[in-house]
Amino acid sequence: MKIIHSADWQLGKSFGRFESALRSVLTEARFDAIDALGHAAAQHDARHIVVAGDVFDTEGPEDRTIVQAISRMARYDCYWWLLPGNHDFSRNGGLWNRFRQRAKGNDRITVLSEPKPCEIEAGIWILPAPLIFRHSLEDPTEVFDTMQTPGAKIRLGVAHGSIRDFGAQGDTKNQITPDRAKRSNLDYLALGDWHGMLRVDARTWYSGTPETDRFQRDAPGQALVVELRSGDEPVVTPIRTGRFQWLKRECTIHDQASFEADLRQLLEDINSSDTLLDLTLDGIVSLGERVFILRMLENDLRHRLRYLEVNADNLIAQPSADDLDELAHEGILGAAVAQLKALSEAQGPEAITARRALERLFIEYNREERT
Repeated sequence: MKIIHSADWQLGKSFGRFESALRSVLTEARFDAIDALGHAAAQHDARHIVVAGDVFDTEGPEDRTIVQAISRMARYDCYWWLLPGNHDFSRNGGLWNRFRQRAKGNDRITVLSEPKPCEIEAGIWILPAPLIFRHSLEDPTEVFDTMQTPGAKIRLGVAHGSIRDFGAQGDTKNQITPDRAKRSNLDYLALGDWHGMLRVDARTWYSGTPETDRFQRDAPGQALVVELRSGDEPVVTPIRTGRFQWLKRECTIHDQASFEADLRQLLEDINSSDTLLDLTLDGIVSLGERVFILRMLENDLRHRLRYLEVNADNLIAQPSADDLDELAHEGILGAAVAQLKALSEAQGPEAITARRALERLFIEYNREERT
């Protein structure tokens, strides 16, 4: 049989760092990912979509978020198996009670809110490890060892947690033993929590999120098509489900011409209207080049991309002779330029302030010249 393995939808995510128009687009894209999964199930002849936790971003989403999720899933002729994760953990009277009320009558959507095996087809068993607290110091999959699956041809585990410490400090929460599939005789272990696709071993995979939501990785959202045969290793095929690409780039600039070439290459490699870019610049250029580069980013690249964030603190402007000639004046302005140049060549925080002041003088002087 084939399944689609997904996780970490985090529906209702607020994206509070962005302006409202972009927040709305990114929020809607997470619902569109459900459609992408439904289409993928039909295309790959997969009757079941297994979601390994964090369907919702919080345990208290708005009613509209719940209804939208259910209505999107209901469009497709497949079965949806939803596991509570650490963002939307299972508790009495909580989110999943509301969800079931809204989904009443739809027998194709099942919430795996209890650690009880479920036979989804003859001899095909899902073993769920739902989280009932946001954080636990115990392995949530330990319960698999005691789950009875009579006549099982395939044992499919689904859990949400960390195979390893993904950067948290202190005690790792919801930690899963790396050899859980072998210990519990699983044909496949579908995991959620890590937002990028990750192969732990032949039978243990993280699918990643279907729609990327941060700058930590370049890959667009994905899901996994998993072909299961009793006794054989699963055949796992990644498929793209996400629309947006979140890129993080660092660029060392030697001169204006090389930067323009790098920028052209970047734009050739991406679909710019669906790209969010976090760009860090460093290097030493002339004052005129720094002003030109930042203007080009602001007035051109920003309008091509869905979103642009620029950190140019380490792009140092070293005034050239031509730059200073443009600012050459007698009297107070000339004396100020000379003093700022001397400060900019020194060390310490005053040098940074002086460079910024020279840059501002350069910008304002050029603006006056053009008018």
